[in-house]
Amino acid sequence: MNFGMPLLILMIAYFIGTHLEKRHFQSILKREDEARGFPVVSFDTMPDNWTASRSDLVSGSVVISLDYFKRVIAGLRGLIGGRIKTYEPLLDRARREAVLRMIEDARSQGYDAVFNVRLETSRLANATRNGKGTAGVEMLAYGTAVKFASRFANAQ
Repeated sequence: MNFGMPLLILMIAYFIGTHLEKRHFQSILKREDEARGFPVVSFDTMPDNWTASRSDLVSGSVVISLDYFKRVIAGLRGLIGGRIKTYEPLLDRARREAVLRMIEDARSQGYDAVFNVRLETSRLANATRNGKGTAGVEMLAYGTAVKFASRFANAQ
């Protein structure tokens, strides 16, 4: 019984976390399909064939927490070193979600494209462990949104 309850909690956390992560990835894929064709580039200058009538800063951010199972696996990996594979899908989800939110911000304001896209990330410390553990990650995507002066003059 001493090992049964922690093992049960770990298994429940694993299955719930896996289910939620899978659902989030499905949502991301659907929204990425809807955003396909909306130009988003990391060039720090606007492409020559774009003529903008207005521009503005747009951003999207997300905070994704670590589930208990991933914390346990990462803690074990921290003892021996090496790549922490359990964190990689977390960062992938965070990056893609932040970019999608940035695109949605640009579209909601009537912009046609985003250039000079940048990504920032930060680790959120776990308050219960005196700031030494990772509770989650924040990902911020930002860029310059532009409204084309003439839709036909800007072949994408």
